[in-house]
Amino acid sequence: MQTTTDNLQGEPIMDINMTPLIDVLLVLLIMFIITIPIQTHAVKLDLPQNTNDPNPPPVDPVKNKVVITQPGAILWNGTPVSAMQLRQYLDVSQQMDPVPELHLQPEPEARYEVVDQVLAVTKQARVEKMGFVGNEQYATF
Repeated sequence: MQTTTDNLQGEPIMDINMTPLIDVLLVLLIMFIITIPIQTHAVKLDLPQNTNDPNPPPVDPVKNKVVITQPGAILWNGTPVSAMQLRQYLDVSQQMDPVPELHLQPEPEARYEVVDQVLAVTKQARVEKMGFVGNEQYATF
């Protein structure tokens, strides 16, 4: 039973056939790679808290008015707010029962870009009752 030319006495070869072992190890390696869960990387940030106004403008249970001024300021019931604060107030108002009305009043010289941003915020907050106030002031433009 001679299998190689180096074996002149006809003795069987005593080496282990490594090919099946390598095949099994490669299959196991591929299975482990596939079954490893994908790592999700998260960056934890300590965001600053807004502490300059401890008493936010209250949300009126009947109606709230949003005015957009010519310089681009957003006023919630007469108090200047940012778009993020506006979203928070809208979320609070939408959770009330009954839902209060939202009156949107852009000034005639207000930029449409700011008005569009406010409309996008109201859409994201899923405002149910909204009306435009002061449309008659646009009749001269």
